[in-house]
Amino acid sequence: MLYFIVNEKSKSGNGTRIWKELHSFLEKYKIPYKAWTTEYKNHATLLARKICQKDDSDIRLIVIGGDGTIHEVINGITDFEKICLGVIPNGSGNDFARGLKLSGTPLEYLKRILSSTSQECIDLGKVTWSCAEKPHLFAISSGVGMDALVCKNTDTSRLKKILNSLRLGKLSYLMITVYSLFSMTTSNMTARFDEQEPQDFQKLLFTAVMNFRAEGGGVPMAPRATARDGKLSVCTVHKLPKWLTFFYLPILAAAKHEHLPGVHIIDCNTLELTLDSPMTLHADGEYLGDATDVRYECLPGKLRLIV
Repeated sequence: MLYFIVNEKSKSGNGTRIWKELHSFLEKYKIPYKAWTTEYKNHATLLARKICQKDDSDIRLIVIGGDGTIHEVINGITDFEKICLGVIPNGSGNDFARGLKLSGTPLEYLKRILSSTSQECIDLGKVTWSCAEKPHLFAISSGVGMDALVCKNTDTSRLKKILNSLRLGKLSYLMITVYSLFSMTTSNMTARFDEQEPQDFQKLLFTAVMNFRAEGGGVPMAPRATARDGKLSVCTVHKLPKWLTFFYLPILAAAKHEHLPGVHIIDCNTLELTLDSPMTLHADGEYLGDATDVRYECLPGKLRLIV
């Protein structure tokens, strides 16, 4: 059975038009399905949890929405053996689809899902932090510092909504990045990769823990990262004057930053971070709070996808 979770407000309300088109196609060809639309933040998590409780041995859960909706659904899945996920991306960033090299129109996505007879397993990340009630899963990335602050500021920005309506969402991300960089405070950090000896990072700007290569609408934080290797790829930028970091941004956007001074990229299975002052934390662009102690773990092949 096909189960749809639809965010009609994704991409400034464009989700309504897309769901209407896909709904008409499903009805025309009498394809059995059930669908729910999200009504508030984290509603997709509750819907995914409800779907997991169904007595159905063939649950194909299709998400129509952006990276935030996919993130909520993944955190609502209670039985990953029972669920096979399909995605029809319709967000401003669509880093999940980009990471899987998916392309096409929403109807083409749907037709591909309906005709598929195979599946693929990809890794997920898990993040636990001080004061968290429970661990949080992520599909694209998580991190502390500037990239997390950008996510927090973007989530509350009226500018993003305006530019999204003008199809200029990437411009809003760039503008908020510059603002966040010059308004943030740095922290000193100790990091332990895979139980090895701790490493110290002074004046931390950010640590981006990547499952896919890019976040924030295509920014390639970890150019060689893949969700199929059982590892997380960690990009840390530290001990740089903020004015110099500003000039790093074009190099980062071109994925040529790996060997720059102050940039440290390493792959690992687990990662423990200790900060001397709280920094903003995010997962898949969703603000989680401020934290001083954060632990990451890769969950190899955790999520089944319709391909």
